[in-house]
Amino acid sequence: MLPLKILLVWPKMPPTYCGYEYILPIVGKKSANLPLGILTIPSMLPKEWDLKFVDMNINQIDNYSIMWADMIFISAMQIQKDSFEHVVELCKLFNKPVVAGGPYATNNFENIIGVSHFVLNEGEITLPEFLNDLKSGSPKYIYKTDKKFDITSTPIPRFDLIKLSDYASVSVQFSRGCPFNCEFCNVVQLFGRKIRTKTNDQIIKEFDQLYNYNWMGNVFIVDDNFIGDKRRAKSLLKEIIKWQKKYEYPFSLFTQTSINVSEDDELLGLLREAGFGMLFIGIETPNKDSLSETGKEQNLKINLLESIHKIHSYGIEVDAGLIVGFDNDGEDIFEKQMEFIEKANIVSALVGVLTALPGTRLYERLKKENRLLSDSLGINTHSSGINFIPTMGHNELINGYNNLMRHLYNPKNYFNRCISLLRKLESNKNYSRKFRMIYIWYLIKIVSVQTFSSYGLSYIWYMIRLLSIRPKLFVEGFRMAIQGHHFFKMVRKYEDK
Repeated sequence: MLPLKILLVWPKMPPTYCGYEYILPIVGKKSANLPLGILTIPSMLPKEWDLKFVDMNINQIDNYSIMWADMIFISAMQIQKDSFEHVVELCKLFNKPVVAGGPYATNNFENIIGVSHFVLNEGEITLPEFLNDLKSGSPKYIYKTDKKFDITSTPIPRFDLIKLSDYASVSVQFSRGCPFNCEFCNVVQLFGRKIRTKTNDQIIKEFDQLYNYNWMGNVFIVDDNFIGDKRRAKSLLKEIIKWQKKYEYPFSLFTQTSINVSEDDELLGLLREAGFGMLFIGIETPNKDSLSETGKEQNLKINLLESIHKIHSYGIEVDAGLIVGFDNDGEDIFEKQMEFIEKANIVSALVGVLTALPGTRLYERLKKENRLLSDSLGINTHSSGINFIPTMGHNELINGYNNLMRHLYNPKNYFNRCISLLRKLESNKNYSRKFRMIYIWYLIKIVSVQTFSSYGLSYIWYMIRLLSIRPKLFVEGFRMAIQGHHFFKMVRKYEDK
């Protein structure tokens, strides 16, 4: 088989609260996070093949690139459905074969048209099968497996195919799987409950490669639950600490964990010393009946407020995922969420309406109950597109959600939460959001934007309080202000619709 020309495509993301689209231009970036999965695929392709990569969040796909390619590889999440379909239609116009994989294709391949070959589930297993059949001239339509790959053999992603400076954060994966099985989550269906991890050496090599490409700044360890295997997590953290000290903490680290991280003082200490400044945690709801309904047993075994405050005491911010619309939620859930978020000093409260994702236990239950309305858009924030019949009235749920978001991201309320957190947050000297010269330019831009915005007085008062109350955490407070600008814009955008 002659060497092929392959175009790899990562579709466009719609605006989201965690996409930070409204502040990326201010900080000189084009996208929030690099697409780790599809950047790993080139490392498994024949070395003699000619590769091009297009992240549609950075650059639009053009006809020339499609005409150049012998084959187009595309991966996507549910939220990228519309852009995925647009790319497939373009490829069809030029009669180019499309190879699709990733979470969206894996969960929806039966309903997707226009794709030539599906390479589903874990690509380290199914991609070699496809390549072998392609070499023999008889590739199949679908490649899928229930097996789970030993990720100690997963290759390093091809970071050289992108311009790292286009991204606000780069990504590394340490583990797959989650020991918990929340009803609304598809992680277990995709990756299983048994935690599989890379070796410490693999992660350090990925750190080395990023550092050698002159990356300094945010590194997102994208695991669905970094502490799913606490023993392995602690072992890796000790190696990261050595690496960070060697290079004087060039990386600001953040990841996703379950709330039981707060029960382990050794683990919290290692996270702090390794340079983790933020953990994203699925809090979901203060309503215990709803936690029980969705199988979030780990959150029922612990005092959520005390746990969050304890994490803050280690100098680690908690960004929280929260959900409204469970069957056991009454119309008072919005007030309860509001009170909880403020008492917990959660600045970034990513609240969403419950959505039923294909492949989840929730999806199957609602299907049996004849309550499904449509497939999920993959967006559970700022969206009125509820894809099932809720026990609460549809209008009550949407109106309550919108009112909650307006309250949380009212600039005055948001800045008050920032100050409350900064008062409580211990200084984390290992977290490397250190002041760099480029921040002076960012400071000039954001100060001019926010000072002369509709919330300018609230912003000025916030900055005065920040400088007088926690000057040592100025960079953190400055970052929160920039982040708030995005949140305010998002709320206003969806109010206007």
